[in-house]
Amino acid sequence: MKFFQPNAQPAQPQKNKGFAKFALLPLLMASSMMATTAQAQTLCVFDLSGTSGDYFAFMKDYALAAQKWSVMIDLKAYNKEEQAIHDYKLGKCDAVSATSFSTREFNKFTGSINAVGAIPSNTVARNLLLLLGHPKLAPDMVENGHEAIGAIPIGSAYLTIKDRNVNDLIKIEGKRVGVLASDPVQRRMITQVGGEPVLMQVDTAILKVQDPTVDIVPLPSYSFDAFELYRALGNKGGIARFPISFMTMNVIAHQNAFPKTFGAQSRAWFAAQSPRLMKKIQYYDDKVPARYWFDIPADNQVAYFQLIRKMRLEFVQNQTYHPKMMHLLKRLRCQQNPQEPECKTRDE
Repeated sequence: MKFFQPNAQPAQPQKNKGFAKFALLPLLMASSMMATTAQAQTLCVFDLSGTSGDYFAFMKDYALAAQKWSVMIDLKAYNKEEQAIHDYKLGKCDAVSATSFSTREFNKFTGSINAVGAIPSNTVARNLLLLLGHPKLAPDMVENGHEAIGAIPIGSAYLTIKDRNVNDLIKIEGKRVGVLASDPVQRRMITQVGGEPVLMQVDTAILKVQDPTVDIVPLPSYSFDAFELYRALGNKGGIARFPISFMTMNVIAHQNAFPKTFGAQSRAWFAAQSPRLMKKIQYYDDKVPARYWFDIPADNQVAYFQLIRKMRLEFVQNQTYHPKMMHLLKRLRCQQNPQEPECKTRDE
């Protein structure tokens, strides 16, 4: 009965060893659960400049925002888009950020944002990006286990021409035009007007601009400084003030790799960033020196619009473009310019 002896020493730790283990068990379980919850998901980010690029920097902000939704994201930079897409398909990436052209195979709805001539102004682009966060569009964001969880604007692709005398469809005949290998629409369009498509990747576009045998390359305005276009354009070249398509970086995720609420939270966050991001796009447009811009003659613009509209309808019919996105974009165009002839039609 020594435990009750007045002079007994305090019980030694070993006497409570079993109880201590039992008492610590909930803490150990909680710690294990926290570690599992905090395990980061890999987001592979395509950025030509790698970790020093603007898009990678923006995705750092996104990763911080995701922490508030109890999702940890580990960013991995790629300066080759094909590799980023390849790793996403292999499951090495839980999500990927790449151009809408390359991510169309995962989600046709957001992959149709870049439809030729569908977004003629930055205003229409901004309004669309705001809408992408709306819950009513959530069903269109999921396709075959892939979920579109955000879109980042790159800007309109303009025809960068090394000889600005090539300012109508007839003069494009026989010219070599850079087109993205991942976008069959560009290839078809150039072939339609008698041009010669020259296949390129997003990350090899700069090489096509520098190639003296390539006459025309569609590029966003931010590339003017980034690619030093003034060197390739010289005194004869210019940029046609006629948006061919609006480019975005789309963020696509393996749906089962994230919590059920994550996609909606993510899209809402990207939509909220769109006004400031579109201001940046306008800044790049305005930064191109005025002497490089030129306008396609008004009578030739009619022919361009007709061709572009024909291409959109064709590629809705062959299921390249998503019909609901085409309808949505038409509504946004007609909200801005209700007098346009297309607004009286029921197609698209």
